[in-house]
Amino acid sequence: MKSRIVSTTLLVLGVLMISIAAVVKQEISFSTNKINDVKAMDVVNIINISATNREEKLEVVKLESANNNNKVVELSMEQTPQSIYIPPRVEVYEGMTLEELGAKLDRSLNGVLSGKGNLIAKTCIDSGVDPYIAVAIMLHETGCRSRCSTLAVKCNNVGGQKGSPRCGNGSYKAYNTIDEGIVGMIQNLGNNYFAHGRNTVETIAPKYAEGVNWPNKINWYVSVIRTN
Repeated sequence: MKSRIVSTTLLVLGVLMISIAAVVKQEISFSTNKINDVKAMDVVNIINISATNREEKLEVVKLESANNNNKVVELSMEQTPQSIYIPPRVEVYEGMTLEELGAKLDRSLNGVLSGKGNLIAKTCIDSGVDPYIAVAIMLHETGCRSRCSTLAVKCNNVGGQKGSPRCGNGSYKAYNTIDEGIVGMIQNLGNNYFAHGRNTVETIAPKYAEGVNWPNKINWYVSVIRTN
C-alpha cells in the first residue's frame, strides 16, 4: 500500500515538473523573441524625465547590439532646464523698435554726434519729441553732417541753445559732456515746444530760430534722415 502511494505521489510530482518546465520554456522563448526584436535596432534610447528640486533628472537606457551580445548601459545626468525668453516687439516710432530707431539715426550722425543714435532715440521717446526733427536741428545747428562747429566741439552745445553757464564770452550755453548737451537740447524741445503743441518744424521755427529759411533747411535734413 505504501509503495503504491509513493508511486502515485512521484507520478504527480513528475507531471507537475513537466508542466512547470513547459511554462518556463515558453517564457524564455517569449523573452528571446523580444530581445531579438531589440537587436534589430542599432540603438534604442528610453528617456525618463522627472523634475526634482527645480531640476530635471535625465535617465537614459541604451540597448546596443555588439558582437551579437546585448548590452544594457544606464546613464544619468542632472540638467537644469534652459528656457529662451523672446521679448515682445515694442514699436516706438514709425514701426521701429527703440534699437532700430537708434541704428537708423546713427546713419546720419557724424563728428561729436557719432554713435549717439540710441541716446537720442531714447531721450526723444521719453520726452515726447519727434526724433527726426531733433536730429535735423542738431545737424543744422552743429554742422556735424560735414564738420562740427566750435560750439559743439568745445562746449558740447548741439542745438544752438542760449543760457548759462556760458560758453566763453558768448551767450550760448556750455555743457560738461556731449551726452549732457544732447539730453539738454531734447528736453528743451520737449518742455518748451512739443508740450505746448509746437510739434512741427513750421510751428517750432518762429520761437526757435530767427532765419526765415530755417524751416526749409530743417525739413531738408528730416528728409535725408528719413531716407538714410
